[in-house]
Amino acid sequence: MKIDPALHQSRKPDWLRVRFPSSPVFHSTKSLIADLHLATVCEDAQCPNRWECWSAGTATFMIAGERCTRACGFCAVDTGKPFPLDPDEPRRVGEAIARLKLRHVVITSVTRDDLEDGAAGHFAQTIRAIRAVDPAIVIEVLTPDFNGRPASLETVAAAAPDVFNHNLETVERLTPLVRSRAKYRLSLEVLAKFREIAPAITTKSGMMLGLGEEENEILASMDDLRAAGVEVLTLGQYLRPTPKHLPVVAYIPPEKFAEYREAGLRKGFKHVASGPLVRSSYHAAEFNPNADASR
Repeated sequence: MKIDPALHQSRKPDWLRVRFPSSPVFHSTKSLIADLHLATVCEDAQCPNRWECWSAGTATFMIAGERCTRACGFCAVDTGKPFPLDPDEPRRVGEAIARLKLRHVVITSVTRDDLEDGAAGHFAQTIRAIRAVDPAIVIEVLTPDFNGRPASLETVAAAAPDVFNHNLETVERLTPLVRSRAKYRLSLEVLAKFREIAPAITTKSGMMLGLGEEENEILASMDDLRAAGVEVLTLGQYLRPTPKHLPVVAYIPPEKFAEYREAGLRKGFKHVASGPLVRSSYHAAEFNPNADASR
């Protein structure tokens, strides 16, 4: 499946302009992360919001190494043979969180198909290390699909994160192009299975727009996510990290993202973050599952 090069949009619209950071907090956060030898998806995935988030003293930590075993067409993270897991990494993540005084932390990882559990145990150790330094913090995990292994999902669930996030990324038709070795239906099964294992934990997923999807496909994906029990949805603009990655087919205007947000809320999502610069962990603290007394 190929995208017509003629559709490639090379010029970013004004609503995607991001200011360079001037806050000293940004630079102190960057120094702390480097000092503790930690990786963040903010840098490795070239997130456009890292200036804003780091200036606010927040970060999304990427554990289990910086080399992914997959080569998705949208992702800037390096692909290659991963190094062994660092057993001290969970402790360092906990230390960083304590020093940054976060109230909501997101923990994600590269995909580790080389490990039997897909690094689920490493996720669990990191969650427990964070709880040891701050029992009250809201912990969100953004995981790979673990190749659909129920045992891996059970391992993560047993560590009791507050939010379980696994991204659908794109519509079903474009999945073979966008997500190397991943399957649309498998991702839905992972979300549904986790919901079955741990119904008290909020489930979340996200999609990138601008890769050539049609509106009816976006709405159909929302229905699929709701059928899987997903409660929180993020929708953001795909931005091409390098010329080697998939081109942007269309830049979706802010007003269209607003329409999709309303559509998602009508479909029953508890919270929908939808906008050009929205990413999975951007303003993640705006939804606090522990504030919902009905849960």
